[in-house]
Amino acid sequence: MRLLRLRRIVLSLLFCLLTVTPAALPAQTPVQTPTAHAVDKSTPAYTLPPETLHKAIAYSRARTTLGFVSTAWGILQLLLLLTLGVVYRMRNVAVNLSRNRWSQAGIFLLELLIVTGLFDLPLGLFGHHLAVAYGQSVQSWPSWFGDQAKTFLLTYGIAFMLVMALFWTIRNFPRRWWLVFWAVSMVFVLAGVFISPYVIDPLFNHFESLGASNPALVDRLEQVVHRAGVTIPPQRMFLMQASAKVTGLNAYVTGFGASKRVVVWDTTLAKATPDQIQYIFGHELGHYVLNHIPLGITFTALVLLVSFYIGFRAVQWLIARYGRTWRVPTQLDWGALVIMLLVLSTIGFLTQPITNAFSRWEEHQADIFGQEAIHSLVPDPAATARTAFQVLGETSLADPDPSPLVVFWTYSHPSIPDRAAFARDYNPWVPGQTPRYFKK
Repeated sequence: MRLLRLRRIVLSLLFCLLTVTPAALPAQTPVQTPTAHAVDKSTPAYTLPPETLHKAIAYSRARTTLGFVSTAWGILQLLLLLTLGVVYRMRNVAVNLSRNRWSQAGIFLLELLIVTGLFDLPLGLFGHHLAVAYGQSVQSWPSWFGDQAKTFLLTYGIAFMLVMALFWTIRNFPRRWWLVFWAVSMVFVLAGVFISPYVIDPLFNHFESLGASNPALVDRLEQVVHRAGVTIPPQRMFLMQASAKVTGLNAYVTGFGASKRVVVWDTTLAKATPDQIQYIFGHELGHYVLNHIPLGITFTALVLLVSFYIGFRAVQWLIARYGRTWRVPTQLDWGALVIMLLVLSTIGFLTQPITNAFSRWEEHQADIFGQEAIHSLVPDPAATARTAFQVLGETSLADPDPSPLVVFWTYSHPSIPDRAAFARDYNPWVPGQTPRYFKK
């Protein structure tokens, strides 16, 4: 499992509006409950000026194409490695260099990661070039290559432990290894989610206490916490220095238990009004209060269980059908790892709409929670949320009219136009309506 997929479980995208100096954020006095406001539905809730619209459409198409090409190339390269006998040769190198199973696993995995890494490098280079060209990244090439090196080492270390666990389960539970390895994998997932804020995230970005740099902001965030009736210590609020690498806006909830925390990017603080920052935090507080991390882990566990079972059946069939051609005689052969990766990569692509639909559902619930959480704290929660999506879209070059198929297959969040329209129209405090998470 790739490191970025593990991290994706616990990340969520947020948004902000306009420019303000974070240190100058004043304390906010609760305002009067807003009355029903007229909503103009004749114009789109999210629009872009012509020049920005052209760039957004071009960038969206390029990213979408790159995403599908990268996925297809990742699957095709595994098939080519098997068909051309490269996997068989790599397996022979590992076996000839050592009789120790651990050493063989380490050698074979290193060969595999180097080969696939070189195959993926051109697309990775183009992806970073694309982000820089469209103003989404300011990261230098040396810094980018440094991140790739750290990612490679982390992937190798985690993958080595998983590979050894996989072949141990295959050896000891030849017909039930998919179930045993699923349990082992979930231990890795839980451990990864827990330690990521402590170990993995700081390797790529600098974090500091939000209270230390923005005490006035923490006071405003605590207003939202108090309204939600929960407790989040200021020690669990962090500022991430994202501006050294990207221009986008983001905030997220990560970790669980003692490692659970809220992280806000400095790019978000640099461009958000006090009202918008409270909305941003309200959205993230929604993930916290609504237990989206444990829900996400549970959902991931179910998807992995089904995927591993289908993968087990598919691997057995492929070895029986093509094992002689690929020179992978049994599921205990190191080459079987590539067959398993081929199968799981294909399953992952086919189940992507399901996992993204679940993610979009969670994000929509957090949108609702955030808008309700700032009720009585800002003059107009609907306008605050809608304009936040407007600026997020302008900053990230979000397409105002994305393809429904692309949204269905690849979007982990509802589209910006849909989120902006919902925010504009949502006002559960008018007569006849009922808030979902807060009492009137």
